[in-house]
Amino acid sequence: MPPRTTDSTPERRDDDRAPSTDPEPETTGEREGGAAAGAEATGSRGAAAEAGQDRPPTAGLKTGEAGTRADTAHAETGEAGCPAGSRSGDGPGLSALAGDGDSSGGTAVARPAEGHSGPEAGTEDDAHTHSPADEDDAGQRVAAMRRAADGGRRWRALHLAGCAVLLAVAVTGGAVAVGGGQDSGTGVDAVSAAGALSPGDLARGDLDAGIASLQKHLRAQPRDFGSWSTLGVAYVEQARTKGDPSRYPQAERALRRSLELEPGNDQALAGQAALAAARHDFPGALDHADRALKQNPYNERALCTRIDALVELGRYDDAAKAADTADDRRPSVPVFTRYAYVHELRGDVRTARAVLERALGSASAPADVAYVATALGQLAWNQGEYKTALGHYARALAADDAYLPALEGRARAQAASGDRAAAVTGLEQVVARFPLPGPLVALGELYEDRGADGDRAKAGDQYALVDAWTALARAGGVNADLDSAMAAADHGDKKEALRSARAEWDRRHSVHTADALAWALHVNGRDEEALPYARRATATGYRNAVFLYHRGVIERATGDEREARTHLKAALDLNPGFSPLGAREARTALKDLEGNR
Repeated sequence: MPPRTTDSTPERRDDDRAPSTDPEPETTGEREGGAAAGAEATGSRGAAAEAGQDRPPTAGLKTGEAGTRADTAHAETGEAGCPAGSRSGDGPGLSALAGDGDSSGGTAVARPAEGHSGPEAGTEDDAHTHSPADEDDAGQRVAAMRRAADGGRRWRALHLAGCAVLLAVAVTGGAVAVGGGQDSGTGVDAVSAAGALSPGDLARGDLDAGIASLQKHLRAQPRDFGSWSTLGVAYVEQARTKGDPSRYPQAERALRRSLELEPGNDQALAGQAALAAARHDFPGALDHADRALKQNPYNERALCTRIDALVELGRYDDAAKAADTADDRRPSVPVFTRYAYVHELRGDVRTARAVLERALGSASAPADVAYVATALGQLAWNQGEYKTALGHYARALAADDAYLPALEGRARAQAASGDRAAAVTGLEQVVARFPLPGPLVALGELYEDRGADGDRAKAGDQYALVDAWTALARAGGVNADLDSAMAAADHGDKKEALRSARAEWDRRHSVHTADALAWALHVNGRDEEALPYARRATATGYRNAVFLYHRGVIERATGDEREARTHLKAALDLNPGFSPLGAREARTALKDLEGNR
C-alpha cells in the first residue's frame, strides 16, 4: 500500500481542556465543547461540538478502562485520516499490548502526508455556498485535467503548456478541481443550532453540505471564530477526501480569520498544524501543534499532528514519546491508529494488529469502522495476507461503500491475489473520481503488466496525470517532492526524480525519504551512493517489501550478490504481489542470482 496520509477534520475545542474553575471568556462565538450545555452564544461549536465537557478523557486502551463513560464520551471527527474518534473497550491497555509484541526495536516514522491547494476564501465575502453549477464546473475540471494529460505519450514536449491549462482551470474555477459531484443534502441539516458541523453529519460523509452550512452561518455570524476555524479544517479535509488542490489556501485564510477574531485560540492553531502537515511543511506543523498544546494540552488534533510531524522529521524517539502522551491525554481512534503504526514501523506487527483490532472493536460510527478496518487491511496486505486484507476491506466498504482508501486497497489486494481484471476495474473507478498519484501509478503498472493493445498508451496517460497533479499541488503551496520522486524514478524524468528526492532528504530524514533517494540514485546509475540510503530505509525493522526489493536491486548493482539474494527473497517471501512490475523484476533478478551461484 502507498503511505497513509496525514489530514484532519474539524474538532471541538474546550472539551479537550483540563478541569478549570476559570469562567468561560465572553466572545461573539462560543468556544467549542467546553462551555456547559445551554450556554448562550451566537457562535458555533465547530465540527464535532457536543454538550459541555470540561475535563480531559481518561478511558484509553492504556488504562484498560471501559470506554464511553458518561463524563468522557464523545463522537468527533479524527485527525490525519482518522474519522470520528471512539473510546476503547475493556481489556489491556496499549502498554500491555506493546509488551506482548514481537518488537525488533528501531524507530518509528509516519507515512507521508498527502496534500493539495488552490484558490482562497477566508473573509466574510468568501463564506459562500456552492451552487449546482459548481457540480458541472467540477466535472469540467476533471475533464480538462484528463484532456491536458491525454497526450501522455507526448507529455515531455507539452508538459509546460498542459500544466498552464491545469493551473488556469484550478485557479479560475474556485471550487472542486477534481473529484466529481458533491454529496447530496440541503446544507441546513448539516449544522447544529449554533451553526456548526455535527459529528453525525461528518460520519455520514456530508462534508460538502456541512461546509455550505458553515458558509451560510458565517454570513450571518461573521465574527464566530470557532466556525471560521471549523470551516478552515473542513477545507483541509475536503482537499484530502476529494483530491482537490483548490482548498488549502481557503483553509489558510479561514484559520487566519479565526485567529484575528480570537488570537491564540487552540482550535485554529491546531487547524494550522493540520494544514501545514497536509502541505508537507512538517517543521511548521510541529510549531503550530506545540503552540496549540501550550494553550490546550488536550487538543486531540494538535496531539496527533505533533506525532505525524515528529516522525516525518526523523525524530523517532520523540515521536514515540508523543504517541504515549497522546494516549494518556486523548485516548481515541486517531491516537490508537498512530500507536499501532509506530509499532508496525518497528517491525512489531503483532502489537500493531492487536491495537487496531481493539480500536475496531471500540468503533461505532461508520467512518470509524471504515478507517480502522482499512488500516487493518493495509497491515495484512503488507504481510502478504491477501485473503485477510480483502476481508478487512469488505468490512470497511460495508460501513462506507464509497470509502476510497478501502476501494484502492481492495483493488491492490485483488491484483496481488491474481484477480487482475477486478483490480483494473476497481482502480479505474477510483481514479475516475480522484486521480491521485498512488492509484494512478498502480493502475498504470497494471496496464503495463497486462500488455493488451493500447495498454502502454493507457499507462502513459496515468503517469501523465501524476505530473498534472504534482503541478497543481505545487502551485497551491504543497511540497510534492516525495510524490514526484517516487513516481518519476520509475515512470518519468529520472533526473527530476533525483532532484526531488534530494530536496526532500534535505528537509527530513524518514525511511520513506531514504528509500526514495536510494531508488532515485539507483535509476541514475549511482548505486554506491544509493546503498547507505537503502540500508537506512530498512533499518527500523519495518516490514515493507518495496524497501527490501529496492535494497536488493541496489546491492546486486554494487556486486554484493549474497545480500542481494537475501533481500530480494525477503521481499518476495513477505509480499509476493507488492507491485505488478516490481515483483516481476524481483523474481527475474533473484532467478539470475540463483543461477550464478
